[in-house]
Amino acid sequence: MDIQGKVVAITGGGRGIGRSIAVYLANRGAKLAVLDLDDEAMAETVALVAEAGSEARAYNCNVADEETVVNTFNAIVADFGAIHGVVNNAGILRDAQLIKVKDGKVVKKMSADHYSLVVDVHMKGAFLCAREAAAHMVELGVEEGVIVNMSSIAYHGNFGQTNYSAAKAGIVAQSRVWAKELGKYNIRSMAIAPGTIETELLRSMPEDALNMIAGAVPLKRIGDVSNIAQTVVQIFENDYLSGDVIEVSGGMGL
Repeated sequence: MDIQGKVVAITGGGRGIGRSIAVYLANRGAKLAVLDLDDEAMAETVALVAEAGSEARAYNCNVADEETVVNTFNAIVADFGAIHGVVNNAGILRDAQLIKVKDGKVVKKMSADHYSLVVDVHMKGAFLCAREAAAHMVELGVEEGVIVNMSSIAYHGNFGQTNYSAAKAGIVAQSRVWAKELGKYNIRSMAIAPGTIETELLRSMPEDALNMIAGAVPLKRIGDVSNIAQTVVQIFENDYLSGDVIEVSGGMGL
């Protein structure tokens, strides 16, 4: 896909990986619909897109709420006149062990509410946004559409992340299903599985902890948000990528 002039929606676009993706796509001429719950952060992303010479609009959207997602994508199409891609990047963490045991007694359990919340934001959110984007692509008759779904190497299974790992594995499965179902409309679906990437949360950690995390990566360094943005651009521009997952982890998935 030639990104120039294409309209791309990015969930979780207010900061971090989502913001980096928005700016990378803007530098190639894409128009961005930035979805998030943080209006101030979205305004900063919109300003950065403008500095890159492109156009962006902000949409306050809870991706786990069906009515909100439907209305948001209707608004995007009304504002831009089209939609050609969506990057499902929104996510949250509610980490805990399935059970925590002390002196032979179970002292804590993972909350069912926290399990559902993480699955809803990651997996249901990606489902709703992909569904609405694909529906508009088909009805508008776009020549080519792209759905990028942000998974994580946690889809292999991470200690203390039953909910997150399950959601990220589900995202990979959904993405592969959509590639099979939507290919006949020339809509491609891919997943990206980042490893340890430097974000605001990671930067807030003590230096010793960061060094330990970096030491666990075969490349001995933490990834940058730009590494993920570069992969998103690769997926958009390579029109034979569909139905697979690209791990961007510095070798951690090996």
